[in-house]
Amino acid sequence: MENLSIYLGEFLTIATLHFLAVASPGPDFAVTTRYSISYGRSVGRWVALGIGTGIFLHVAYSVLGVALVIHRYQWVYGSLLLLGAGYLGWLGWQAIQAKPNTMPVNQTQATGLAKAPQLPASKAFRIGFLTNGLNVKATLFFLALFSTVIAPSTPTMVKVGYGVYMAVATAAWFLLLATLITWPPFLNRLVAISHWIDRAMGVALIGLSLKLIYDWLVLIKIIL
Repeated sequence: MENLSIYLGEFLTIATLHFLAVASPGPDFAVTTRYSISYGRSVGRWVALGIGTGIFLHVAYSVLGVALVIHRYQWVYGSLLLLGAGYLGWLGWQAIQAKPNTMPVNQTQATGLAKAPQLPASKAFRIGFLTNGLNVKATLFFLALFSTVIAPSTPTMVKVGYGVYMAVATAAWFLLLATLITWPPFLNRLVAISHWIDRAMGVALIGLSLKLIYDWLVLIKIIL
C-alpha cells in the first residue's frame, strides 16, 4: 500500500507536468493547427495520433537509459538539435507558401472528406510522429522527468505505464484541438484568413528552427 501511494504521488506529479508541457505552444501545437486548417479534421486527427505515438519514442529511450547518454555526450545532443532544426525549418518553409483558400467551408469539408488537396493519412501520421520525435523540447522534458521526478527505484513496468498514459493523453489533447479548430462555425471565421494562419505558423516553426540552431551554436562554443 505504501509503494502504491508513492507511485500515485509520482503519477500525479507527472500528469501535472505533462499537462503543462503539452498545453504550452510549441511545434506539436503549430503543426496540428496548420494541418487541421489546411487539410481538414481527418488529417489533423492523423497528425495528432502521430504526435501521441511519437511520445513512445521518448519513453523508450528514457526507460532504456539512452536519455542519460544524450545528456552525457554533447555531440549526440547537438546532432538532435540540428535534426530538429532542419525538420521544423522544412515544415515552416512549406507553411509560409500557403495560398488563399477561396472554397466555402461546409460540414463535409471540415471533417476532411471533400477538402482539396488531400493528404494521405500515412503522411499526416508520419508528420506528427516526426514532429514530436524530433522535438528537442520533448527530449529535455523526458530527460528531466526520468532523471529527477521518477525515482530510480521505480519498476520499469510502472515507468512504461507512465509513458502509455502520456502518449494517450498527448494524442487526446491534440485530437481535441484538431476537432475544435475544424468545427464549422469556428472554421468559417478562419477560412478567409487560413493562409495567413498557415504563414504565421510557418514563421513560428522557422523561429523555433532558428532557436535550435542558436542553441546548437552555443553548445558548439561550449564544446570547443
